[in-house]
Amino acid sequence: MEQQRCVEKHSSKPKKQILINAHTKEVRIAILEDGQLVEFYVERKGNRGIVGNIYKGRVIKIVPAVQAAFVDIGISKKAFLYVRDAVTVEFEEEDDPFDETTQTQEIELPSIEEVLSEGQEVLIQVSKEPIGTKGPRITTNITIPGHYLVLLPTVNKIGISRRITDESERGRLKEIAEKIKPEEYGIIVRTAAEGATEEDLKKDLDYILKVWKGLLEKSENRPPPSLLYQDLEIVPKTLRDLLTEDVSEVIIDSKAEFERAVNFAKAFIPKLAGRIKYYNKDIPLFQRFEVEKAIEKALSRKVYLPNGGYIVIDETEALVSIDVNSGKFRKTKTLEETALKINLAAAREIARQLRLRDIGGIIVIDFIDMKEEENKQLLLKTLEEELSRDRAKTKIVNMSDLGLVEMTRKRVKKSLGKSLTMTCPYCEGKGRVKSVETVAFEIEREILSLLKINHSSSRVIKVYANPLVAEKLKGDEKDIIDRIEEIYKKEIKVIPVDYYHIEKFTVVRG
Repeated sequence: MEQQRCVEKHSSKPKKQILINAHTKEVRIAILEDGQLVEFYVERKGNRGIVGNIYKGRVIKIVPAVQAAFVDIGISKKAFLYVRDAVTVEFEEEDDPFDETTQTQEIELPSIEEVLSEGQEVLIQVSKEPIGTKGPRITTNITIPGHYLVLLPTVNKIGISRRITDESERGRLKEIAEKIKPEEYGIIVRTAAEGATEEDLKKDLDYILKVWKGLLEKSENRPPPSLLYQDLEIVPKTLRDLLTEDVSEVIIDSKAEFERAVNFAKAFIPKLAGRIKYYNKDIPLFQRFEVEKAIEKALSRKVYLPNGGYIVIDETEALVSIDVNSGKFRKTKTLEETALKINLAAAREIARQLRLRDIGGIIVIDFIDMKEEENKQLLLKTLEEELSRDRAKTKIVNMSDLGLVEMTRKRVKKSLGKSLTMTCPYCEGKGRVKSVETVAFEIEREILSLLKINHSSSRVIKVYANPLVAEKLKGDEKDIIDRIEEIYKKEIKVIPVDYYHIEKFTVVRG
């Protein structure tokens, strides 16, 4: 039986920055480590995710064959509840069940019929977004996250994040947790709590307890299906979950979002509020830090390596395949040495691309063949080390006899590619192009960039675009176009061009 490895977390801490772009009805968040884009998130108005939301639902069907139930939570697709997610989770004291890398204990599960029955009312939390034809995945093991702590209403234990490695600090935080923990609940001390005071933790606990008790009151007064708690919007959620001591700065290019972010941080993370900065330069924020280029590369199948090799990433319904190629790599003394150098460079880039593209599920990597066992082990070790920066749970299986590395990465929502692109109308699904909405947002940013940098006397801006994109700009995005016209005292003419590819557009002064 092939050996499985659970990836341990990295101890090194690169310089981390959070960039927030929020000029249109789209908010984009980029996480940079040592100047390199490693994570990217998008939230569009009217299209917020539901992971973390808590509902009062009703069981509508029991499916013994797969030991699961369908639950109506008030959205179009019925939610899916496995028996494992319907029983109380047990975890080791040093584990953090809110951390996706945590391994819960193996327990003997009861049958789904012993746990749930049709018509039963249940309090659940969404753990995975609906993807494709599948409805959201849910759990009865509810968590209420704060900045320093996570409240566990169904588990009466204390946990300390495994990312806190200093034993004396773990002991200090455990003492505080034991002192402030409510008798009937469990709490998890998050990574952000490293160095925090008892007062910090107590304030955080008071807030999440208030959220939980308010949620219970709503549950008593509302019939199923009902939304009881909606997780924070993307900016405050990012600050709550990602603004820690190792983040050097948070840069926001919207004055309104900047002010909201500062107010949120002052209320919940006061000691880090000073790291939030407002960006008001002519060069757009994401261009200044070359994030736009990195996003374009993240939507491409082919990714070039610094040494001349390249990788090809293909997403399918069943799995993700990644092929490593030598390309223009300058050959070394032996084929084995050449293969090792290319593979090591590929392992580093693959780990970054999986995290950036937020690819989940089964992943198969076809590295260049190597003969020596020592080199194969070095490659696996390098891949593990690079993946250790990833917050998502990842499992690696040793190389198969065919030289393939199989791994899994926890999937919570649609990947970056599926979020920003749509099925191509030109090739009928054999490839993908940017969605009309994505191109419309790009045009809006291009207009803003042109107006900020080029202060000519021309009063007209002409936009040439594919008819579908032009229709979007004149319809759903008309309020944004009108707002830009009002602020800059310019007229924006949107002109459809039939022969333009859906991604092509031109923005010029009249």
